[in-house]
Amino acid sequence: MKKVLITGITGQDGSYLAALLLGKGYEVHGAVRRASMENTVKLQNIQSIADKINLHACSLDNHLSVYKLIAAIRPDECYHLAASSFVSYSFEDEASILAANFTSTHYLLSSIKELCPSCRVYFAGSSEIFGNAEESPQTETTKFNPRSMYGISKLASHHVVKNYREQYGLYACTGFTYNHESPRRGHAFVTRKITATVAKIFLGIATKIELGNIETIRDWGYAPEYVEAMWRMLHNPQGPKDYVVATGVAHTVSELLATAFSTVGLNYTQYIVINKDFYRPGEQVPLIGNAKSIYTDLGWKHTTLFKDMIVEMVQNDIREYSAQNNQ
Repeated sequence: MKKVLITGITGQDGSYLAALLLGKGYEVHGAVRRASMENTVKLQNIQSIADKINLHACSLDNHLSVYKLIAAIRPDECYHLAASSFVSYSFEDEASILAANFTSTHYLLSSIKELCPSCRVYFAGSSEIFGNAEESPQTETTKFNPRSMYGISKLASHHVVKNYREQYGLYACTGFTYNHESPRRGHAFVTRKITATVAKIFLGIATKIELGNIETIRDWGYAPEYVEAMWRMLHNPQGPKDYVVATGVAHTVSELLATAFSTVGLNYTQYIVINKDFYRPGEQVPLIGNAKSIYTDLGWKHTTLFKDMIVEMVQNDIREYSAQNNQ
């Protein structure tokens, strides 16, 4: 039985990936912060599979902690999904984001190289690596131009992954994943903020939603399909390669609003408050991905429609808030 280590196993992607790999017969191990081990809210996404996986307390920003974890598990595959994704421009936050995202990737790769060099490694990259892109849609050959510390940390980590692949022969690759959503998406993300607020308005718990620029364009896919792409990348007949994982379809936040509110028969224009303080610098060129390479090589492509995904998220949030109110 193959052993797999997933960092960020309690998050959206990690929980879906864990379930996928259990279905494929893997022995699944997950790295979590010690403080999260007893936190039922943090463990909510893996509640249904908790008795089938093995959780390990690990500080990913501590080399010895990571080394001991790899030594104990000696995984056949490692999916490094954990990351600090909070976008901030204060020096303290930027420093912690860089430390959390870059050093954890380096510690994992160096430990795997020393202890189990045959282990295959997937690193969760991001469309933020392209930042102010020179072209749209972006491909694997598009010039990197990150404009946030999060994007910079992901790019630096990608270069470390590439270095370990080329210098040491490690099977290591990066997936440049574009925005992907599901009912397990964190509430800090605009998709979940919208679907959760729609549910609250429908149930009479809220009356308004406050947002920034609703004409922002994004490439939104469905998270359960994206974790399938991750697994396929570690079973590439051509060996380790980096791929853009995206839908190639552009949607605005206003489209997201219209879809979410129409799910409950409402018109979003009657409930929205625009707050200029929420505006973030817009892209001159939209961040839209071209996933032709991963389709050609591995047969992966998105199938879930944007509308169906948003409807599922709204309906899930209605169930969640209804259950809370009935407690």
